[in-house]
Amino acid sequence: MRIIPAIDIIEGKCVRLTKGDYNTKKIYNENPLEVAKEFEDAGIEYLHVVDLDGAKASQIINHKVLEQIASKTNLKIDFGGGLKSDKDLEIAFNSGANQITGGSIAVKNSEIFEGWIEKYGSQKIILGADFYPDNSGGKIATNGWQEESSLELIPFISEYQQKGIQYVICTDISKDGMLQGPSFETYTKILNECHVELVETSLKLIASGGISTFDELPKLAANGCEGVIIGKAIYENKISLKQLENFIIKK
Repeated sequence: MRIIPAIDIIEGKCVRLTKGDYNTKKIYNENPLEVAKEFEDAGIEYLHVVDLDGAKASQIINHKVLEQIASKTNLKIDFGGGLKSDKDLEIAFNSGANQITGGSIAVKNSEIFEGWIEKYGSQKIILGADFYPDNSGGKIATNGWQEESSLELIPFISEYQQKGIQYVICTDISKDGMLQGPSFETYTKILNECHVELVETSLKLIASGGISTFDELPKLAANGCEGVIIGKAIYENKISLKQLENFIIKK
Protein backbone atom coordinates (compact mmCIF):
# COMPACT_ATOMS: atom_id res chain seq x y z
CA MET A 1 0.00 0.00 0.00
CA ARG A 2 1.39 3.37 -1.02
CA ILE A 3 1.82 6.03 1.66
CA ILE A 4 0.70 9.43 0.29
CA PRO A 5 1.05 12.44 2.60
CA ALA A 6 -1.19 15.41 1.84
CA ILE A 7 -0.33 19.06 1.40
CA ASP A 8 -3.40 21.31 1.21
CA ILE A 9 -2.75 24.83 -0.01
CA ILE A 10 -4.46 28.14 0.74
CA GLU A 11 -2.70 31.37 -0.32
CA GLY A 12 0.50 29.40 -0.97
CA LYS A 13 0.63 28.01 2.59
CA CYS A 14 0.37 24.45 3.91
CA VAL A 15 -2.92 24.19 5.85
CA ARG A 16 -5.47 21.67 7.12
CA LEU A 17 -9.23 21.98 7.39
CA THR A 18 -11.74 19.97 9.42
CA LYS A 19 -14.54 18.34 7.40
CA GLY A 20 -13.63 20.63 4.52
CA ASP A 21 -14.78 23.73 6.41
CA TYR A 22 -12.66 26.71 5.32
CA ASN A 23 -13.43 28.45 8.64
CA THR A 24 -11.43 25.77 10.47
CA LYS A 25 -8.22 26.56 8.56
CA LYS A 26 -5.01 25.92 10.49
CA ILE A 27 -1.66 26.91 8.97
CA TYR A 28 1.08 24.34 9.59
CA ASN A 29 3.85 25.80 7.44
CA GLU A 30 4.14 28.87 5.26
CA ASN A 31 6.46 27.00 2.91
CA PRO A 32 4.94 23.81 1.42
CA LEU A 33 8.26 22.96 -0.26
CA GLU A 34 9.90 22.56 3.17
CA VAL A 35 7.17 20.10 4.14
CA ALA A 36 7.52 18.17 0.86
CA LYS A 37 11.29 17.87 1.37
CA GLU A 38 10.75 16.45 4.87
CA PHE A 39 8.49 13.79 3.38
CA GLU A 40 11.05 12.96 0.70
CA ASP A 41 13.84 12.74 3.30
CA ALA A 42 11.75 10.11 5.12
CA GLY A 43 11.79 7.88 2.04
CA ILE A 44 8.30 8.84 0.89
CA GLU A 45 7.82 8.79 -2.89
CA TYR A 46 4.29 10.12 -3.33
CA LEU A 47 2.46 13.34 -2.51
CA HIS A 48 -1.17 14.46 -2.68
CA VAL A 49 -1.47 18.21 -3.27
CA VAL A 50 -4.82 19.97 -3.05
CA ASP A 51 -5.37 23.52 -4.27
CA LEU A 52 -8.09 24.61 -1.82
CA ASP A 53 -8.20 28.11 -3.33
CA GLY A 54 -8.72 26.43 -6.69
CA ALA A 55 -11.50 24.22 -5.35
CA LYS A 56 -13.38 27.32 -4.24
CA ALA A 57 -12.66 29.32 -7.40
CA SER A 58 -13.35 26.42 -9.81
CA GLN A 59 -10.03 26.94 -11.56
CA ILE A 60 -6.38 26.20 -10.83
CA ILE A 61 -4.79 28.85 -8.56
CA ASN A 62 -1.73 27.46 -6.74
CA HIS A 63 0.12 25.90 -9.71
CA LYS A 64 3.31 27.83 -8.79
CA VAL A 65 3.52 25.87 -5.52
CA LEU A 66 3.05 22.64 -7.47
CA GLU A 67 5.80 23.68 -9.88
CA GLN A 68 8.17 24.49 -7.03
CA ILE A 69 7.63 21.13 -5.29
CA ALA A 70 7.82 19.18 -8.55
CA SER A 71 11.02 20.89 -9.70
CA LYS A 72 12.83 20.70 -6.34
CA THR A 73 11.90 17.17 -5.22
CA ASN A 74 11.53 13.77 -6.92
CA LEU A 75 8.10 13.18 -5.39
CA LYS A 76 5.39 11.79 -7.66
CA ILE A 77 2.56 14.27 -7.20
CA ASP A 78 -1.15 13.88 -7.71
CA PHE A 79 -2.81 17.28 -7.87
CA GLY A 80 -6.44 18.30 -7.43
CA GLY A 81 -8.70 21.16 -6.48
CA GLY A 82 -10.69 23.20 -8.97
CA LEU A 83 -9.57 21.49 -12.18
CA LYS A 84 -12.48 22.23 -14.49
CA SER A 85 -11.11 22.81 -17.98
CA ASP A 86 -8.62 21.38 -20.47
CA LYS A 87 -6.51 24.49 -19.81
CA ASP A 88 -6.42 23.75 -16.04
CA LEU A 89 -5.25 20.23 -16.79
CA GLU A 90 -2.56 21.45 -19.15
CA ILE A 91 -1.28 23.88 -16.49
CA ALA A 92 -1.23 21.12 -13.84
CA PHE A 93 0.72 18.67 -16.00
CA ASN A 94 3.07 21.39 -17.27
CA SER A 95 3.69 22.40 -13.63
CA GLY A 96 4.89 18.87 -12.81
CA ALA A 97 1.86 16.84 -11.70
CA ASN A 98 2.20 13.11 -12.40
CA GLN A 99 -1.53 12.56 -11.94
CA ILE A 100 -4.54 14.82 -11.51
CA THR A 101 -7.67 14.23 -9.47
CA GLY A 102 -11.08 15.25 -10.79
CA GLY A 103 -14.03 15.29 -8.41
CA SER A 104 -16.62 17.99 -9.10
CA ILE A 105 -15.90 17.89 -12.85
CA ALA A 106 -16.66 14.15 -12.92
CA VAL A 107 -20.10 14.92 -11.47
CA LYS A 108 -20.98 18.13 -13.26
CA ASN A 109 -19.36 17.65 -16.65
CA SER A 110 -18.75 13.97 -17.27
CA GLU A 111 -18.12 14.63 -20.96
CA ILE A 112 -15.00 16.70 -20.21
CA PHE A 113 -13.80 14.23 -17.56
CA GLU A 114 -14.27 11.24 -19.85
CA GLY A 115 -12.33 13.16 -22.51
CA TRP A 116 -9.43 13.48 -20.06
CA ILE A 117 -9.45 9.72 -19.39
CA GLU A 118 -9.38 9.09 -23.13
CA LYS A 119 -6.65 11.64 -23.85
CA TYR A 120 -4.28 11.06 -20.92
CA GLY A 121 -5.10 7.46 -19.94
CA SER A 122 -6.15 5.81 -16.70
CA GLN A 123 -2.65 6.05 -15.19
CA LYS A 124 -2.83 9.85 -15.20
CA ILE A 125 -6.44 10.59 -14.21
CA ILE A 126 -7.79 9.86 -10.71
CA LEU A 127 -11.47 9.94 -9.82
CA GLY A 128 -12.16 11.93 -6.66
CA ALA A 129 -15.09 10.28 -4.89
CA ASP A 130 -15.65 12.47 -1.82
CA PHE A 131 -18.81 11.59 0.06
CA TYR A 132 -21.11 12.32 2.96
CA PRO A 133 -22.14 8.97 4.49
CA ASP A 134 -25.79 7.92 4.56
CA ASN A 135 -27.79 4.67 4.73
CA SER A 136 -27.11 3.86 1.08
CA GLY A 137 -23.33 4.14 1.54
CA GLY A 138 -22.86 7.81 0.77
CA LYS A 139 -23.68 10.77 -1.45
CA ILE A 140 -21.01 12.42 -3.59
CA ALA A 141 -20.07 16.02 -2.68
CA THR A 142 -18.71 18.70 -5.02
CA ASN A 143 -17.18 22.21 -5.11
CA GLY A 144 -14.71 21.89 -2.26
CA TRP A 145 -17.31 19.77 -0.42
CA GLN A 146 -19.66 22.71 -0.18
CA GLU A 147 -22.41 21.02 -2.21
CA GLU A 148 -23.96 17.57 -1.92
CA SER A 149 -25.12 15.82 -5.10
CA SER A 150 -27.79 13.13 -5.45
CA LEU A 151 -25.25 10.62 -6.79
CA GLU A 152 -24.62 7.50 -4.72
CA LEU A 153 -21.01 6.58 -3.96
CA ILE A 154 -20.71 2.99 -5.22
CA PRO A 155 -22.71 3.38 -8.47
CA PHE A 156 -20.69 6.56 -9.17
CA ILE A 157 -17.40 4.65 -8.88
CA SER A 158 -18.70 1.62 -10.82
CA GLU A 159 -19.89 3.76 -13.69
CA TYR A 160 -16.49 5.40 -14.08
CA GLN A 161 -14.78 2.02 -13.83
CA GLN A 162 -16.67 1.04 -16.96
CA LYS A 163 -15.29 4.18 -18.60
CA GLY A 164 -11.68 3.25 -17.82
CA ILE A 165 -10.97 4.71 -14.38
CA GLN A 166 -8.56 2.69 -12.21
CA TYR A 167 -7.46 5.08 -9.47
CA VAL A 168 -10.09 6.39 -7.04
CA ILE A 169 -9.44 8.63 -4.03
CA CYS A 170 -12.34 8.12 -1.66
CA THR A 171 -12.75 10.60 1.20
CA ASP A 172 -15.36 10.31 3.95
CA ILE A 173 -15.95 14.02 4.59
CA SER A 174 -17.53 13.38 7.98
CA LYS A 175 -14.22 11.91 9.16
CA ASP A 176 -11.80 14.26 7.42
CA GLY A 177 -9.52 16.04 9.90
CA MET A 178 -11.30 14.46 12.87
CA LEU A 179 -8.50 11.99 13.79
CA GLN A 180 -11.10 9.36 14.69
CA GLY A 181 -10.21 6.60 12.22
CA PRO A 182 -11.07 5.97 8.55
CA SER A 183 -14.14 4.37 6.93
CA PHE A 184 -12.96 0.74 6.93
CA GLU A 185 -16.43 -0.68 6.24
CA THR A 186 -17.09 1.65 3.30
CA TYR A 187 -13.75 0.79 1.68
CA THR A 188 -14.40 -2.95 2.09
CA LYS A 189 -17.86 -2.50 0.57
CA ILE A 190 -16.48 -0.56 -2.41
CA LEU A 191 -13.78 -3.14 -3.10
CA ASN A 192 -16.32 -5.98 -2.88
CA GLU A 193 -19.04 -4.34 -4.96
CA CYS A 194 -16.85 -2.67 -7.57
CA HIS A 195 -15.34 -5.94 -8.69
CA VAL A 196 -16.86 -5.86 -12.15
CA GLU A 197 -16.38 -8.80 -14.51
CA LEU A 198 -16.29 -6.56 -17.60
CA VAL A 199 -13.52 -4.36 -16.22
CA GLU A 200 -10.07 -5.61 -17.17
CA THR A 201 -8.14 -3.80 -14.46
CA SER A 202 -8.84 -3.94 -10.75
CA LEU A 203 -9.84 -0.85 -8.81
CA LYS A 204 -6.94 0.98 -7.14
CA LEU A 205 -8.70 2.46 -4.12
CA ILE A 206 -6.94 5.19 -2.16
CA ALA A 207 -8.32 5.72 1.36
CA SER A 208 -8.58 9.28 2.64
CA GLY A 209 -10.07 10.97 5.70
CA GLY A 210 -9.85 10.24 9.40
CA ILE A 211 -6.47 8.47 9.58
CA SER A 212 -5.42 8.87 13.20
CA THR A 213 -2.93 6.15 14.25
CA PHE A 214 -0.22 4.07 12.64
CA ASP A 215 -2.10 0.83 13.47
CA GLU A 216 -4.81 1.76 10.96
CA LEU A 217 -2.37 1.51 8.05
CA PRO A 218 -1.78 -2.29 8.04
CA LYS A 219 -5.55 -2.71 8.45
CA LEU A 220 -6.26 -0.60 5.35
CA ALA A 221 -3.60 -2.56 3.45
CA ALA A 222 -5.26 -5.82 4.52
CA ASN A 223 -8.62 -4.41 3.35
CA GLY A 224 -7.15 -4.11 -0.14
CA CYS A 225 -6.58 -0.35 -0.37
CA GLU A 226 -3.88 0.50 -2.94
CA GLY A 227 -2.89 3.70 -1.16
CA VAL A 228 -3.68 5.90 1.82
CA ILE A 229 -3.62 9.68 2.08
CA ILE A 230 -2.47 10.97 5.46
CA GLY A 231 -2.80 14.62 6.47
CA LYS A 232 -3.55 15.91 9.94
CA ALA A 233 -2.23 12.77 11.67
CA ILE A 234 1.26 13.68 10.44
CA TYR A 235 0.96 17.41 11.18
CA GLU A 236 -0.39 16.76 14.70
CA ASN A 237 2.35 14.15 15.37
CA LYS A 238 -0.10 11.27 15.76
CA ILE A 239 1.93 9.36 13.16
CA SER A 240 5.66 10.05 12.85
CA LEU A 241 7.63 10.19 9.62
CA LYS A 242 9.92 7.53 11.15
CA GLN A 243 6.95 5.15 11.48
CA LEU A 244 6.03 5.79 7.86
CA GLU A 245 9.65 5.27 6.78
CA ASN A 246 9.74 1.90 8.56
CA PHE A 247 6.38 0.90 7.03
CA ILE A 248 7.72 1.68 3.53
CA ILE A 249 10.99 -0.25 4.15
CA LYS A 250 9.11 -3.32 5.44
CA LYS A 251 7.05 -3.45 2.28
